[in-house]
Amino acid sequence: MAQAKLDRRALITGRVLSADRIVPPPGGEIASILVQARPEHLGDLEAEITALEGCEIYGRDARGKLVVVVDAPDAGSLGSTLNAIQCLPHVYSAALVFHAIET
Repeated sequence: MAQAKLDRRALITGRVLSADRIVPPPGGEIASILVQARPEHLGDLEAEITALEGCEIYGRDARGKLVVVVDAPDAGSLGSTLNAIQCLPHVYSAALVFHAIET
C-alpha cells in the first residue's frame, strides 16, 4: 500500500483516510433535540420535521417548543439532521439535549 503524503490540509479535510479504513460503529445513534419556533407555525414545522428521515415528534408545547427524537445510522447523519432542523423556516433554535449510541 502506497503511503499518502501527510500534510495539514489533507489531514483537516479527511483526505488522508480511504473509505476502506473507516469502520462504522455497530448499531446506531439516537438523540433528542429541543426545537424552539414561532408558535403560529408549529403545525407546518411538525410536518417538515417528520418528513426528515428518522425523525418523530415526541412532545409539543403550544408556546413554540417541540421535542424531536432522531434515530440515525451514525454521528454524521445525526449532525446533518440537527443542522437541517436548525435551518428550517421559523425555527429559533434547535439544541441537542440527549445523545446515545445503540449497540
